[in-house]
Amino acid sequence: MLPSQRALFEIPRQVCYLNAASYSPLPLRTLEAGRSAVLRKGTPWTLEASFASQQNERARLAAARLINAEASDIALIPSISYGVATAAKILPIARGTRVIVLENDHSSPVLEWHTRAEAEGFSVETVRQPNDGDWTSAVLAAVERSGAPPVSLASISSVHWSDGGLIDVDKVGETLRRQGAAFLVDATQSTGVLMTDVKRLDPDFVVFPTYKWLLGPYGRAFLYVAKRHQGGIPLEQTASGRRNVRAENAVYFTDSSYVGDARRYDMGERDYFISMEMASIGMEMMAEWGAPAITQRLTMLTERIAAGVRDIGVSVPEPGLRSPHILSLAFKGGMPAGLIEGMASEGVYVVPRLGRMRVSPHVYNDEADADRFVEVLSRRLRA
Repeated sequence: MLPSQRALFEIPRQVCYLNAASYSPLPLRTLEAGRSAVLRKGTPWTLEASFASQQNERARLAAARLINAEASDIALIPSISYGVATAAKILPIARGTRVIVLENDHSSPVLEWHTRAEAEGFSVETVRQPNDGDWTSAVLAAVERSGAPPVSLASISSVHWSDGGLIDVDKVGETLRRQGAAFLVDATQSTGVLMTDVKRLDPDFVVFPTYKWLLGPYGRAFLYVAKRHQGGIPLEQTASGRRNVRAENAVYFTDSSYVGDARRYDMGERDYFISMEMASIGMEMMAEWGAPAITQRLTMLTERIAAGVRDIGVSVPEPGLRSPHILSLAFKGGMPAGLIEGMASEGVYVVPRLGRMRVSPHVYNDEADADRFVEVLSRRLRA
């Protein structure tokens, strides 16, 4: 099993941070790279002309490696909402069809379609949060519902951010393909931790940021675009997305036709060589450890916590229905007021999400963290 990687982070022993699903701390290597990069920006004359481009391609390759894609299929973007907006510009939704989203899914894969639905003549169908926690069955039932308008797109998260509910994207993708529907996956809560293979899954789009599970900075994200969609018009019109629009040329607009791959969808002002390098380091670390080893470690931690809270009046979703790295704890009569804040006062950091407590360990956590969480929660509930 992958051992705890706590030594690679600046986390005091008294801190029990179990909130990777919101923000992860940065590895020491990443902190140092950020400091060095800021100093480079202070002396820009020391930068080689190719420096930013090298950093961009390093990040693109690191992102592609995490989902078994080619670097040419990856666009550099600032946020999930940017990636979904790009997909919406590329992908026409036929009038009279349905777009499938999840209830209480994060705003990014949902609001874009609500905004467009009336003007473009399609409907948005929300899959309600299932009482039994089985998101996959609920999504499949919605897609295959008899007598309903055809589905043009499912725009869903692979892991629900609020409760860690796991969606079997392979089953959903296969069902959508049979119906000729497109598939957009918000992989924010899964990339790097769960095995993702776009060559097998064949989605239309996959989006993910670095600031949660990929141990990177805020404001860096990536968009996978299937080759069948790489001939579209980007959200922004940039020089980097064209074949030969360069300031060093004698003729600036030498060739303004688009580049032939997903790079055409890169954001404007993409040369964030400070945070782009930081993003690369975290993604490379995750790829080196490998998703199977990370999953094994985080499963051990969440199972240890789940076992510890079962006898104190807290309910936990069944393992087969939840992701291995996020626990959602429900309390009879609701979560006690002040519980989250009280635990934080003892150095145990979790968050409230839709009336439940979300617990999300990462590779920097260890068994002592899991046991401490159970001890502090049990004591405070008794009090």
